[in-house]
Amino acid sequence: MSNHLLDQNTSSQNQQYINEILRSLQAKELLVINPRRKNGVILYKPYHAEFAGPGAAIGANFDQDVVDVFPVGKLSLTTPKTCQERINSYLIRRQWVKLAKQISDNAIPQQRAQVILNQFEHWFDFETAMSLSDETFALLVGVLPQTMKKVRTQSELL
Repeated sequence: MSNHLLDQNTSSQNQQYINEILRSLQAKELLVINPRRKNGVILYKPYHAEFAGPGAAIGANFDQDVVDVFPVGKLSLTTPKTCQERINSYLIRRQWVKLAKQISDNAIPQQRAQVILNQFEHWFDFETAMSLSDETFALLVGVLPQTMKKVRTQSELL
């Protein structure tokens, strides 16, 4: 992925783009999600998923166990050029992890499901949130896909 900005282009190139991201992560490259865009990536791991949003570091030693990725928004990745950029991206990734933990700490599954759905609608938009599967949201906050489906159905009725 060298030292240039990578942008997601058309959906026909999406799988090739995903494969390129996976190769970079498996090679332990450190990448940063463009902080100037509403974008991010879902990182699928063996038993859960993580969301890394604008400004966050991905790759290096964080994501050795990634099995798949899903770009959210118009994903744009770059490599940090300075030590300070690396440090800042690590700190931002930590903030995204802390936010996910706060959501997941709620003992009531339906509330976790509703909060993650609300957050994605707030960070992006309704259409982007709806493009993510129930399974993806479930893996992000530790609920069953059926719980996500139920919460989404209830939200649509309001």
